[in-house]
Order: sequence, then C-alpha cells, then structure tokens
Amino acid sequence: MKWPAHGSNPQYLYEAMNLVMPEEKIDFSANINPLGPPAQLKRNWPQLFEMIADYPDPKGKCLRRRIAVKEDLNEEQILIGNGGAELISLVGRMLRGKRALIIQPAFSEYEAACRTNGCRADSFLLEAGRWDLNLEKLCSLIIQYDAVFLCNPCNPTGIYYSKSEIQTLAETCKEHGCLLIIDEAFYDFVAEYESITDWVKDYEHIIIIRSMTKMFAIPGLRLGYVMASEAIIRKLACMQPHWSMNALALKAGEWCLDSDKYIEETRELIARERNRLFAFFAEKHFLSSPSRVNFYLLKDPLLGNQLPLFEFFLQQGIIPRHTMNFIGLEGEWLRFAVKGPQHNYILMEALKKWRNLP
Repeated sequence: MKWPAHGSNPQYLYEAMNLVMPEEKIDFSANINPLGPPAQLKRNWPQLFEMIADYPDPKGKCLRRRIAVKEDLNEEQILIGNGGAELISLVGRMLRGKRALIIQPAFSEYEAACRTNGCRADSFLLEAGRWDLNLEKLCSLIIQYDAVFLCNPCNPTGIYYSKSEIQTLAETCKEHGCLLIIDEAFYDFVAEYESITDWVKDYEHIIIIRSMTKMFAIPGLRLGYVMASEAIIRKLACMQPHWSMNALALKAGEWCLDSDKYIEETRELIARERNRLFAFFAEKHFLSSPSRVNFYLLKDPLLGNQLPLFEFFLQQGIIPRHTMNFIGLEGEWLRFAVKGPQHNYILMEALKKWRNLP
C-alpha cells in the first residue's frame, strides 16, 4: 500500500485504506494552531484582494526587514520561501553530490530533498521512547559528512533539545566543516525556547529553517524563512524559482509578526490541553512521547504495530498521522496534534471505547 507522505488531505488516506470517509471527522494529522489564524489577519483580510492584480515583491523585502529586526540579523542573512518545504528543497539542491546525516525520526522531506538531488542521506537513529541525542556517538560521526539535519523541536516526537545540547553539535560541525541544518518549524510553540539565531553571526555553517504556517494556522498560504550567513543565503537565493512567494502570503506574514498576545494564548492553551491529555494517557496506560509542543506520539503498548488502532480511529472519524514513513517508527506509534478541549475530549472518549473502559 502507498501511504500518503504527509498529514492533512484525509481523503487520500481513506482511499489508500479502502475505507469510506465519514461526513463528520476531526483531523489530528496536521499540526496547526487550534485557535485558527490571528484576529488581525481575519480583520484585514479584505485588504488582500487589492494585491492580486499586481506582482509581489520577489525578494519580500518588507517581511525580510521585519524578521531581521525581530531576530537582530541583517536582511541579507534571511531568505523568504514558499513554506518550509521549498526551503528544505533548496538546501537539498545546495547539497548536490554531497553526504548528509539525518537525525531520525524526522520530517521525511529532508531525505527526499537529499536523494532527489543526488545527495547521499544516511540516518542516525535515536532510541525510541527516549529519543536522546546520544551526542557522544553522534559527534563521532560528523567527520564523515558534509551536512547534518536536526529537527528541533522534533517532528514527529515533539521533543525539544536544549541550546547547550545543540551547541555541542554545532561546535563539532564547525570543527569539521560540516553544515548544521536546524529545522525550527515549531519553535514558537515552546514556552521555554532558547533562541539560537545569534549563532548565524558567528557560525558560517549554521542554517536555521522556520515555518510561519504552523503557529499562525496559514498552511494554505505557504510561508517560511531561512536564516544563515550571507554567503549561504546567496547560494540558496540563486536556486529559488522566480515569483516563489505570493503577495498575500508576504503581507499576511507581516501581520502575523504583530501577534505576541495570540502566541502567548496559544502556548497556554496547548500546555493546558497537553497536560490534560498526558494525565489521561498515563491513567489509562497508553504511552506518549514527552512532547513540549502542539503534537505528540501515542501508542497502545498492548500492540506492536498500531495499524488496528489506526483503522479504529479512522472508522470513528478521528484522523491521526500514520508513522509508516518516519524512519525509526514505521507504524509503531501514531502522531496526534493537540486540539481544543472538545476535540481532545472526543479523542479520549474514543480511546476508552477502544479499551472498553467506562
């Protein structure tokens, strides 16, 4: 069976599973802010209609300037892209013919971008259940590679690795002339996040990728950015297609940067609901990953492969993210987004039904 490569678009999942998709369903497979887009974006949306009759700024200078001020960087150290996926693809093109190490489990796009561009991609597999970085062993391998990919916070586990851990890895990469690509697509969901953007000024081998679609619930617009040295940004920009970004996404990105209160409300909601879910899982003897963000891994320890539970959920109109294409997981866990209180309640009730619990 050919499994869908990503979450969302559940019609393809039901089709692959040869199941009828219920009219009423809840999609837990996409890790999007349950609050929806910021209020400012909703209020100003009619203004965007006027922008569709003209070409967008191909360099996204206004948004780049705003991000540069926010992150205390130069505009030349920032590149805007059509979502994180495009930026990962550009990095893959830059690594053509080289050798990369991917810390797994991780977002499948890293390996796909490498292999598409003739870059050899090897996996450094973390121990399931703990997913510690195992820095001693990891750093001993760096000399063999031109680049290392790290997703932090990690998709799919939700684990956030501390700044001190990442610095050890960064120093080792610097010593051996190895690029360190850090995907921070979900950084803004971490209440205790420690910024590493200042490393871009001192480490020419650091590439930080961010998405704006997750926190601000705008995946349909496609928007992300990369921070790196001016030399790396120039290389990536030369490979980017013309008119990569649309005017609506660029303007929406500017409005989203003015949403500090919304971000704080999101973090509070996610933390509250995540704690409620994890307490329930522990009480009912389900296993979950120690996530610090808006998604987590879940499994019934009475099963090996979680396919029976996965199919049960789909029949209930509850759509998890399968893990068949996550190296190191291969179906032994399911990934869920943290939703609002009512949807999370429905999920917990379904788990009680699965176990025949009152």
